[in-house]
Order: sequence, then C-alpha cells, then structure tokens
Amino acid sequence: MSIAFDNSYARDLTGAYVAAMPQGWPDPQLALLNTAWAETLGLDTGFLQTPDGVAMLSGHAAPEAAQPIAQAYAGHQFGGFNPQLGDGRAYLLGEVLAPDGARHDIHLKGAGRTPFARGGDGRAVLGPVLREYLVSEAMAGLGIPTTRALAACTTGDRVLRQNGLEPGAVLARTGASHLRVGTLQFFAARGQPDMVARVADYAIARHDPDLAGTEGRYLAFLSRVGARQARLVAQWMGVGFVHGVMNTDNCTLSGETIDYGPCAFMERYDPATVFSSIDHGGRYAYGNQPGIIMWNMARLAEAMLPLIDPDEDRAVSLATAAVEAVQDQYRAEWLAVFARKLGFERACPEVLVDDLHRLLEGQGVDFTNFFRMLPDALTGDTATLAAEFNDPSGLSPWLDRLRAGLDNPDTAAARMRAVNPIYIPRNHLVEHALEAASDLGDMDPFLSLLQHVQTPFTPRADGAAFASPAPQDAPSVVTFCGT
Repeated sequence: MSIAFDNSYARDLTGAYVAAMPQGWPDPQLALLNTAWAETLGLDTGFLQTPDGVAMLSGHAAPEAAQPIAQAYAGHQFGGFNPQLGDGRAYLLGEVLAPDGARHDIHLKGAGRTPFARGGDGRAVLGPVLREYLVSEAMAGLGIPTTRALAACTTGDRVLRQNGLEPGAVLARTGASHLRVGTLQFFAARGQPDMVARVADYAIARHDPDLAGTEGRYLAFLSRVGARQARLVAQWMGVGFVHGVMNTDNCTLSGETIDYGPCAFMERYDPATVFSSIDHGGRYAYGNQPGIIMWNMARLAEAMLPLIDPDEDRAVSLATAAVEAVQDQYRAEWLAVFARKLGFERACPEVLVDDLHRLLEGQGVDFTNFFRMLPDALTGDTATLAAEFNDPSGLSPWLDRLRAGLDNPDTAAARMRAVNPIYIPRNHLVEHALEAASDLGDMDPFLSLLQHVQTPFTPRADGAAFASPAPQDAPSVVTFCGT
C-alpha cells in the first residue's frame, strides 16, 4: 500500500526549489483525517491510517515515490519586498492525480526546517494547524476555492510559542498547486526572465492548458489570474472572511485561498475589521481586500513584463490594461455575489447593494445573521431583523426597495436561504475549540464545530449555539501566524 505520486514540479522546474527531507518526530500520531476528501482524491484511506501512512502525513518519513522539495518564492509582505522567502517549514511531497484527472499537491506544513527557514524552527503547533483545518473546510463548505486539509497529525514533541510549550503538529494539505505571485517574483528579482517564463509556462500548462504554446499566452495568463483572484475576493467579501495576510506570497496563481494564519470571519459588520496581531495599520482589513488584490496583480504584472512584450513601453501598456480590468471584474463579481445573497435570480440594482452596506455600517449588525433573517423580513417579520440594528430607521425603506425589485418574495426567500450560510467559524467558538484541543486534549468541541461549518447551509437540531454571535462583552479576537 502507498500513494501513487507524480512529481511534475520537481521534474519540470529544476532551479525553483531545493530538495529537502522532513526531519522526523518522536511519536507521530494521526489526530484527524479528512476521509471524505481523501476518497475524492482517490487515496487509500486505509493506508493513510497505518503507521506508514501517518509517517507520510506527518513528515516523519517520505514514501519512496515522493520527491520532497521546498519551493522557492519571494513576496511583498505588508508592502515591503523580501526577495527570498520560500517554504521555510513546509514540504511539497509530490502530486496525485484524482479519479477525475485533476492534479493536486500534497503539502506538509510545519514538518521541520528547510534551507529557506530564515532562523525559524520549522515547526507548527496544534492550535494553528487545527485552525487551518477548520477554516479551510468551512471555505470548502461555502463553495469558495481553497486549499484543503487532508490530515492533522501530532508529533509527540512540545514547541515553544508565545503561550509557552504547546503540542507540536503538522498539517497535510492539498491544493491545485502552491504556485504564488511570489514564485514569479523570485526569479524576476534575480533578473532571470528565462526562469520566469519556465514557471509561467508550467503554471499555464497546469491551470490554463488551453493557453499553452499560444502567442500572447503570458498576457492572457495574467488576465486569467486576475479574473480568478477578483472572483475569489468577491466571494470572501460575501461571507465576511478576512484573510489577514494578503502578501503576494499568499496569493495563488490557481485562484485558491491559501495560508490560514491570522484569518477569521467578521461578525458585526465593519469594513475596518482586522484580526491579525501585526496588522496595526489595517492594510488587510475586510474593506481593503479588493484594493489589495489589485495591488497584488500589479506586482504579478511587473514580474511578467519581459514575457508580455519585448518593447518595455508596450509591455507596460498591455499589462496596465490587464490589471485595470481586474477592478471592473471584481465589481461585477461582487455585485453578482450580493445579488444572489439578496435573492435575485440574475442582476440587481447596484445602488441597492451599495446602500445595503451603508445601511449596515455602524449598526452593530451581525453580518451572517442579517442575511439569514432577511427572508423572514422580506415576507413579513421585519421586527426581528430591526432589533439587530442600533438605529433601524433606514431598514424599512431599504426593504421596500428590495421587495419592489424582486419577482416573487417567497421564491426570493428560498433562494436567499440556499446561498446564505447559517454557520461560520465564529471566533469565540473557534478559540474555545482550539484551547480544548491544545490544552486539554479534548477534540469534541472542535469536531462539533467542524461538522457544522462543513455543511453551513443545512439547519441542525443543535445549531443554535453555533449560529449565535459572541456576547457583546466578549474580548476581541486577535490571531497570529502560528510560527
């Protein structure tokens, strides 16, 4: 029994990684296996639960068919460029081909120091590993493109972090790839346009194969990445997700969400919502995410300029137009997301969406529950929703405009319930679940929360506590990168 790895990244992109072996652990144990996702990938779930399977998932030992590597990339971190980042504590074991033919990376996070470690210890601890497992599964349940957790393993050692010694852990995750904007920036910063082209061609073959070998493919690829990121961020905005660290090394070419460190879901609506302990200026606040994705796409365009056209002025002109188009694409995607949330079968008046956000601001309204209460308000019960507002005077006029724009309130209400989640990873529940798992070895709160967020649109008999906001006097949640 084993996993049939392919290793196209290692095979095709020599010079874009360093070979590296995970370090091994005192007592690796499987804490959680994403059985349903493993089966979707065509993996042998029986093998994954054997000692050899756990050794692979934890980075204790690599199977013979794997070719572990640490990927090279650079990145703008909070606006400042670092020319060499790379996988400092992560290993790409290889890729697997799912039964549908899709290629997926198997990637180990927290599996020990690599040559890119930059002084770090290369380890992860159980709390952040479980956070990424939980939130990435919540995103998958919401239908938002994301890397997926395959397994969480404990290592048997203790790791020093800000709260003292914590249980060591490794996250095994999958992704359509782990190629980032920063992967191209790494070689552009070194004046290696040939390597930029090799990486871009590999990414095109993997994510946009219809462009492979075509003239003008690099400009078209830039546009494709921009469109994917515009769609992704619009979907984040629709559920109140705050990524927290939208550096270019955390911006995928595939359009998947990656690296769930200082992330959380906004509860009370506020565009200035920030959860990261280090984002003192609010660069990556909820309301700033659309502008940041434009900024990141401009950095991708800069890295690709020599590929777009040999004439620099023409390359700049073409790339600028492609990046500027992302703003319009984002706006269209964002309006489509909120049209669905408001019960429209197709487009809705832009002013209605804009006015909704103005209506919610400063009112202390729970973002998720507003949309869950909206169907009842639409069909008669406005009092319950009005009670959520500090000043509900603007609600009824806005609701009248919404009703006037919809074809049938009952049909629209059904559409709303189908697309607006009941359950998100509410911060107070996440913190409780992670503390119970890390401090007490009690996984029950985590597993209960996981079950709810994996099926976020389905009412559950025990769901009331999982749909309720934190108490008004609850402390603000601050998240850390987990390193």
